[in-house]
Amino acid sequence: MGAQMTHSVQNLKDQARRLRDAMAQAGETISHSQSLELVARQHGFRDWNTAHAACGNRLEGPPVHVGQIVEGSYLGQPFTAEVIGVNAQAAHGRYRVELDLAEPVDVVTFDSFSNFRRRVQATVNRNGSTTEKTSNGLPHLVLDLG
Repeated sequence: MGAQMTHSVQNLKDQARRLRDAMAQAGETISHSQSLELVARQHGFRDWNTAHAACGNRLEGPPVHVGQIVEGSYLGQPFTAEVIGVNAQAAHGRYRVELDLAEPVDVVTFDSFSNFRRRVQATVNRNGSTTEKTSNGLPHLVLDLG
């Protein structure tokens, strides 16, 4: 079972798509769910749900890379930024990212004063958001990865 853990869910989905495409070229039509089930069994799992649970939703690497231009929100404010640093953290699936914002963001919500930041560091999960939340329940930082 150790070899099974090296696959990410996305990797297995890609294999299923390639299988479905190859079958279609050979004149055999199978559904998306059928191809997922076949790939799961090929890797020694009972079914797709078991494969998904065993592999988790791991990505092959960090959600962003140095030099990438990203968009998102920081403390509820939209931004565009260049990724200037990415480091994997000890916690599985967490990455410390450093961003150079195109336009500074005011991190203070009071009318009486402001504090603008152009560089931001945060620890994000594979989906590009922090687990830390503001008082209104929104993540501090959210990267638009789609």
